[in-house]
Amino acid sequence: MKYRAKITGNGPDAFAFLGDPDTNFIIIFNNDAPPALAELCVLHEKAELLDEVKAGDVMIIAEKVFTVSAVGSEANYTLKTLGHCTLDFKGGAKPERPGCIMLEGDDPLLPSDLVEGAMIEVF
Repeated sequence: MKYRAKITGNGPDAFAFLGDPDTNFIIIFNNDAPPALAELCVLHEKAELLDEVKAGDVMIIAEKVFTVSAVGSEANYTLKTLGHCTLDFKGGAKPERPGCIMLEGDDPLLPSDLVEGAMIEVF
């Protein structure tokens, strides 16, 4: 396992971009996110990134399985230092932003999945 963090809550606008075909992402951040950013984030306990996330890795979010298809140039650094990155569910071989992890999966992530106690894991 490369990473394992427990979701502790969600900002009021954390799901604003989830499910929209043009955006379809969530932003994750450690519990200590600045208040203005926390409003847009899925918050989680601090966790150690044991190895870099790479294309081909498996990410399980709230028991839903995704394959990492691309990783932005800043995503591993911000995940390691702040517990922060954008998880983008549109997939594809090129990250849309430096802090993005692109994911592909058959079962879409829903706001109702992202409850307190659910896990974010990378293998």
